[in-house]
Amino acid sequence: MTAAPTGPAAPVALVARWHAAVNAGDADAAVALAAADVQVGGPRGSDRGRDRLREWVGGAGIRLEVLRTFARDGLAVVEQDATWPAPEAGEAAPPQRVASVFATGGGLIQAILRHPDLDAALAAAGLDRSDAAD
Repeated sequence: MTAAPTGPAAPVALVARWHAAVNAGDADAAVALAAADVQVGGPRGSDRGRDRLREWVGGAGIRLEVLRTFARDGLAVVEQDATWPAPEAGEAAPPQRVASVFATGGGLIQAILRHPDLDAALAAAGLDRSDAAD
């Protein structure tokens, strides 16, 4: 097993591994990267805990294409094209551009908070475009 990265690149690497797990539909792997009391939030509200994260990953069927990443001080903002399956046909709906703030600490994701766009996510995290990681 490879040790988790430390230093400025740590949040970016951790969040990349989380995206890979979510896109594979692997709720166990996504949850293993999160703190026990991880905060999960978005337009429908906020909740805490690995069980809530597991339900979301297992039930959403979401695919997240990472477009850009910004990071500093244990925080990462990721601009994403999010695609969910259409409920009626099971086919993918058109992608929606969103951005998420990831708070990390202790080698784990402490919070995942979705925002409607990159500017809102950067403002919420206290980051700006000069914090580009890619």
